[in-house]
Amino acid sequence: MSNKVTYTCEEHLITQQNRAEATFLKAFEEARPGLDDAHVIVNPYLINPLSALILFNTEAETEVTLTVHGKRYAREDITHTFTKATTHIIPVLGLYENHDTRVTVALSNGQSRIFTITSEPLPEDVCRCLNIQTSMDYFGNDFMFLTPAGKNLPTAYDYRGNIRWLLTINTMFDIKRLANGNIMTGSHRFCRMPYNATGLVELSLLGKIYKEFRMPGNYHHDHFEMEDGNILALTQDFTTDTVEDMIALLDRETGEVLRTWDYKDFLPQDVAGSGSQDAHDWFHNNALWYDKRNNTITISGRHQDAVVNFDYDTSKLNWILGDPEGWPQEMVDKYFFTPVGDVENFDWQYEQHACVVCPDGDIMMFDNGQYRAKSKEKYIKNQDNFSRGVRYRIDTEKMEIEQVWQYGKELGQEFFSPYICNVEYYDEGHYMVHSGGIGRENGYASDSLGAFLDMKAPGVELRSITVEEKDGVVLYEMEVEGNFYRAEKLPPYHDGENIAFGEGKLVGQLDVTPTFDTIPDVKEVDELTPVERQIVIEEDEDRFVFHGLFERGSLAMVVLQGEEETRGYFLNTAATHHLAMCSGAFLEDDDRMLKINISKNGLAGKYDIKVIVDDAMYQTGVTIYC
Repeated sequence: MSNKVTYTCEEHLITQQNRAEATFLKAFEEARPGLDDAHVIVNPYLINPLSALILFNTEAETEVTLTVHGKRYAREDITHTFTKATTHIIPVLGLYENHDTRVTVALSNGQSRIFTITSEPLPEDVCRCLNIQTSMDYFGNDFMFLTPAGKNLPTAYDYRGNIRWLLTINTMFDIKRLANGNIMTGSHRFCRMPYNATGLVELSLLGKIYKEFRMPGNYHHDHFEMEDGNILALTQDFTTDTVEDMIALLDRETGEVLRTWDYKDFLPQDVAGSGSQDAHDWFHNNALWYDKRNNTITISGRHQDAVVNFDYDTSKLNWILGDPEGWPQEMVDKYFFTPVGDVENFDWQYEQHACVVCPDGDIMMFDNGQYRAKSKEKYIKNQDNFSRGVRYRIDTEKMEIEQVWQYGKELGQEFFSPYICNVEYYDEGHYMVHSGGIGRENGYASDSLGAFLDMKAPGVELRSITVEEKDGVVLYEMEVEGNFYRAEKLPPYHDGENIAFGEGKLVGQLDVTPTFDTIPDVKEVDELTPVERQIVIEEDEDRFVFHGLFERGSLAMVVLQGEEETRGYFLNTAATHHLAMCSGAFLEDDDRMLKINISKNGLAGKYDIKVIVDDAMYQTGVTIYC
């Protein structure tokens, strides 16, 4: 019998970027070039092939105006002016793929130079824009950033649907621009199924990671930057039996968890479930919003068909927006709203995403509409259903609710997304609606989530449609391949933005990975694990990830055998069915392939990695040092 274990040990991306930055800065410092001999580095931080960095010096403090020229005419040019300096660090964003992009650097002293920067072809499987309808007058030089819901990549498109920004790592969930001009999104590093990442990353659009905020309960779905810079982030407590039902407040500097909110403290877990609810994932929190005006947090619970508001300081429940069917009557009387106004055209939301609090207190969200009922006998098939963006006006004194706007119901199944998606409020009457989870089979809305569809099967297609509407008129509509979690329209440059050098940091910490109480007493053999197990061990600086193929119902355990201790980590080989899959990035093609993240937190010394399969313990030949 042949045996094989694949082992890789890779530095954290932050370490790789720190080394790359130190290398090009050393070359720059040694040469100290002026504009005529400027240093140009394409993809300086290794993960954004449509970016570059131009470095040069001037004797006197000088403003620099950068122009990234459009392919066709001057109106497509992207222009940004950087503040006065003698050392000039100019990020170039929005290169055209596989193209010689012209870039002009003009100094306030009258000197200028035109650069030609060549980018490489993008990966073959990037998601292309299929059609787009807008104008330069409306959309200008903004980019529409789409964040992945599967194995696709974070991608941004210009007004013509050209890809102008892309990360070659699959960062997770939403992208949000921070007050300092950087963006924040979920780490690409797997930590726990089905889609939990190690934490959040703060990075520039060049791709430079300034910090990874590791979290003991991992990160999922959404985050919110507070006025003081600290971060609210969705998480969970893995020592309990439930998931996706907590918020953590993270210190912006240290990543320390300053406090948490556990929804089990103020919401029941066994009532009013949506069609996707189970006891483990009873709430499925997919969005949060902090409202400074009344010091409250608003959260979206997909598996209770409910948007919930509570007090930031006390966790006191204030109101629940959603269909009251199935809730205890005493809660309905106290916390739920009664529809008013045009009640004939009023619809409750179901399995919603991305709650937004408007400036006047109205509540917007993406109403996915999955099942569109609280009781099974009333469920609606996906091909007869609709999804939409919706805005509700709520009166918390009278506990009344009025539907004041919606977009999407009239489009029926063509706009239907059973999962993911978002809305954005730009101004009164000016909104964005992103239906990013469209899945079709033979032209009809699929009964499965997009993450579970077989893209090799005939008649299967995944789509994302993003629409912007102003005063009832659609001014932007883009359809792209694939499913995308959320959309965010952002300008490529932020006012006053200058790149900051310095080593990126890992802050916060992962949890201590739980061990199994008992290690089975089985015979230990000197053989490596059989090749059919397809064992892969990926190690980096703070953890390792074990992959292996195991038959359902078999006994499987990863064993760390150290000089002072032995630890066992149970692999669950029971069949698992996920009713929610907001990102399929970590799904395997073969459902027998299991993986477990084991944190180095709590480990010390040398450990041999072994594997128990049924009645034997096999060697992997891999040793890690912690």
